Amino acid sequence: MKSLRFGRLGQSGPRLRGWTLHDALWWLLAAGIVIAAVRLFWMIVTPVSPLGEWRPASVRVMSDSARTALMTGFDPFNRNNPVTMAETEMVETITDLPLTVYGIRYNAATGAGTAIIADNDGEQRIYRIGEEVSPGVTLSALEFDHIVLSRGGSRELLYLDQSQPAPSIQPSVQPSGQSSSQSPTQSSAGPAVQPEEAPPTPSSIRNRMSVGELGTGVSFTPSQQGGRFSGLNVAPAGDGSVFRAAGLRDGDVVVAMGGQRITSPSQAAQLSGAFTPGSQVSLTVRRDGREVPVNITVAP
Repeated sequence: MKSLRFGRLGQSGPRLRGWTLHDALWWLLAAGIVIAAVRLFWMIVTPVSPLGEWRPASVRVMSDSARTALMTGFDPFNRNNPVTMAETEMVETITDLPLTVYGIRYNAATGAGTAIIADNDGEQRIYRIGEEVSPGVTLSALEFDHIVLSRGGSRELLYLDQSQPAPSIQPSVQPSGQSSSQSPTQSSAGPAVQPEEAPPTPSSIRNRMSVGELGTGVSFTPSQQGGRFSGLNVAPAGDGSVFRAAGLRDGDVVVAMGGQRITSPSQAAQLSGAFTPGSQVSLTVRRDGREVPVNITVAP
């Protein structure tokens, strides 16, 4: 009698092998091909034109009564309830204060700026927006050609001095059709007409003096502050008339000349040498803790 042998379970018949990277890529590629084929089939069988009897939506026009009711309640020119300027803005007038504006520096982007303002005695100072120009008067705003002062709740305007005509400038090169012996202001029918010179402003008359008067009426000495050089003291000489006419005050210390800071006592000689006939010297002096510009015009 023959004995029976049983094989181990799992050793007979085909075996399933596991998934590999190659199999996964193959099935992904096959799925992509199927999706592309379906989309292509849909594009072929779908009509381009709209289905059915499609018509665009018609324009809805308002009736005359609805249009009239709408325009009746619309007031683009403020005719029904007019608003006067006095209700929205403060009244602005030209100021009668004895002040003069010599320069305006305004930054429209930031709203900040400064103005050079002189009082009745010709003393020029730099003021920022919000600072007090004189008792009860505050610099409220700046524009390109005027400033706005606030006094007692009202706004007053002060414009740059434009009372004097602009100086006439003669061209350096004559036109080609004009002879060299004829001046630019001379016509063929008459003699040359000389342009009238604008009269000097009061400030220029007040600050104009000769070199000799400046040399004898103003003196410069080094200024020490905390044991260090801080500028040049200016002091009057003689009766002090030249000193005051130059726009200087007792206690002024020159800290800059022509925009350049004064850093050593040796620059006193350089400052004195800057006063030449016909020159205009721009000084910056420290006065009452503030830097004030002073322009001195030397007579020719």
